[in-house]
Amino acid sequence: MAKYNITEKKEKEAAYRCLVSPQLMDEMKERILNIIVMQKKYKDKDYSAKKLADDLGTNTRYISAVVNVRFHMNYTSFVNKFRIEEAMAILVDRRYQDLNMEEVSDMVGFSNRQSFYASFYKLMGMTPRDYRLQHLAQHPQEKVKKQAKRAKKTKK
Repeated sequence: MAKYNITEKKEKEAAYRCLVSPQLMDEMKERILNIIVMQKKYKDKDYSAKKLADDLGTNTRYISAVVNVRFHMNYTSFVNKFRIEEAMAILVDRRYQDLNMEEVSDMVGFSNRQSFYASFYKLMGMTPRDYRLQHLAQHPQEKVKKQAKRAKKTKK
């Protein structure tokens, strides 16, 4: 059994994908990126493809078609990609070193730690904890600073 129950993606051909013109796909791609990335809607646990479709005045089939054709993934993977990218930045940022994985998961928009771990592992091939530890091993001076900071707190 694969770790985190991840299975290989099977390529499917959906007939509705060809119903959206290339020009409309390009326009919708930009509008989707604006909402998901620029407005950081990926951080909203409840922001679904349905809500995105409503915001764009279209339907979920069009959203699905655009995301599949232009980004080569489904909506959930698309949103999770931005969540994981932000989580990676948080995990190596000294300001957030005291956060646990549940807190990091919550900050970037995952509804639970398990889906965070599974998505992170699928994209990065390692757990978020391992990613953080690997970064600390590559930058030991940050670990020393962190330990010194903790020592000061315990003395007070």
